[in-house]
Amino acid sequence: MTDEAASAPQAAAPELNAPRVDIGGPDFAALLAARLCHDFISPASAIVSGLDLLEDPSAQDMREDAMSLISSSARKLADLLQFTRVAFGASASAENFDSRELEKLAQGVFAHVRPTLDWAIPPSTMNKATARAILNIAQIAASALPAGGKATLRAVVADDRVAITAHAAGPRARLRPEVLAGLKGEALAEGLGGPWVQAAYLNALVRAAGGQVGVELGEDQVTLAAWVPA
Repeated sequence: MTDEAASAPQAAAPELNAPRVDIGGPDFAALLAARLCHDFISPASAIVSGLDLLEDPSAQDMREDAMSLISSSARKLADLLQFTRVAFGASASAENFDSRELEKLAQGVFAHVRPTLDWAIPPSTMNKATARAILNIAQIAASALPAGGKATLRAVVADDRVAITAHAAGPRARLRPEVLAGLKGEALAEGLGGPWVQAAYLNALVRAAGGQVGVELGEDQVTLAAWVPA
């Protein structure tokens, strides 16, 4: 990556005196669990629907459609589970991650949404905090493109820290107000808890590692940034 890219996106850093969220609290844990259940319930329910079709004697002409539904939904569920165990820290035994494995996890999530991912991170070894930050930034960038588009993800090591940027560009690119609040470490005032809790988690894990999160909004584009000690 060029020096110019390393300094991108000239993101506005969150206010340092913004109220912080207690990520160890039961309310936060409940919101995070609800968010993950929301992600998993759709493909899980689709698998059950496909199985019901297979068992329905009057729907045998839809057997091929049922098998296709089961196959695609099972893949989506598996991709989400593999992504989640690293992005949200369940893979606690690993302290370092190969960026190529992280790319597979991120591309697995993007395979089931409208936007595409341009992974512009060279092969390298990432520490746990960096790996989690990259995956969460990638998923938040995907959610910023509800009508499709492209998210370009970069990471570069400079001055003993990893600078991460995700540039999401596409029609109606945006971040929900609750996501912006979470990225600043602010408590959820209104809106949906699911989008907020991931953004708040990203802010908390980056700050716990000694880093910082920023965001820049433009017309049909959103840029997320973070730096984490290398």
